Amino acid sequence: MKYGFILPDGDACTAATFAYEAEQSGWDGFFVLDSVWGIDPWVALAAAAMQTKHIRLGPVLTPVSRTRPWHLASETATLDNLSNGRVILPVGLGDIDELEPFGEITDRKIRAELLDEGLDILTGLWRGQPLSYTGKHYKIDTRFSPPPPPVQQPRIPIWVVGAWPSKKSIQRALQYDGLLPQVLKPAGGIDRNAQKVDLDDLRTIRAFIAEHHTDPTSFDIVVEGESPGDDKQEAAELVAQWAEAGATWWLEAPWEADTQTDVLKRIQQGPPNAL
Repeated sequence: MKYGFILPDGDACTAATFAYEAEQSGWDGFFVLDSVWGIDPWVALAAAAMQTKHIRLGPVLTPVSRTRPWHLASETATLDNLSNGRVILPVGLGDIDELEPFGEITDRKIRAELLDEGLDILTGLWRGQPLSYTGKHYKIDTRFSPPPPPVQQPRIPIWVVGAWPSKKSIQRALQYDGLLPQVLKPAGGIDRNAQKVDLDDLRTIRAFIAEHHTDPTSFDIVVEGESPGDDKQEAAELVAQWAEAGATWWLEAPWEADTQTDVLKRIQQGPPNAL
C-alpha cells in the first residue's frame, strides 16, 4: 500500500510548502485539485516539484473532455521532466455540477468519447514522435520536431475513474495503469449516481480486474478517505481493511478540514501505515 495526500485548498505557495512537509513526513504522493475555475494545478504542482525530491505528484482529477489533449500532453510532460519522473495523471469524466456553469460539455456519452480520444492522443504525443490521428472529435497531424517526452517510460502512469458495474467503464481503466473506483447506485439523475465504493464493492471489482487484466499485480486500485492522524493504531487498522480488499493506494482526503493549520497538522502526523 502507498499513501497519498490530497490538498483540499491552497495556492501554489501552499502546495510547495505542504508537499515538502508531506515528503518529510513519509507520504508517497501529493495531489492538488484540478477544477474548472481555481488555482492552476500545473503551476501548483510545478512549485511542489521544486521543493521536493521523490514524492509523486498529480492533479485530482483531470476531466479530459474540457482539455485540449495536446495542451495536457505538454503540461504533463513538462512537469514530468521538471520533477525527474514523478507525475501521476488521474483522469475521469468530471463533475457535471462543476462543468455546467461554465458551458462545458455535460453529455455523458460525448464526455466519454472525448476521454477515450484524448487519452489516445495524449499517450501518442508522449512517445515523442510526430503523430497522425483521426477520431470522431479530433483530427491532428503533427509535422514538427517534438518536445522532450516524459521521463517515465513507456508513459506517465494514468489512473482512470471507473464506475462499477459498468464493465465498459472498468475496462477503459484496464487499458492504463490504475483505477479510481466508483459504484453506480440509485441516487438522483443519470450523472449524479456515482458513489464511493465500500469494501464489498472493492472486493468484487478486484476479482473482475484479476480475471481481465494480463498482470493485475502491476495495476493500481486507488481509494480515498480520512484516517485519524492522532491515533496511529486506529488509522492503520482502517486502511489495512482497504488493502486487504485490494486497494494499492490510499489517498488521505481531508475535505472537511476547517483550516490550513489542520491540514498541515494531518500531513505532519504522517500516513496511516504503522500498526
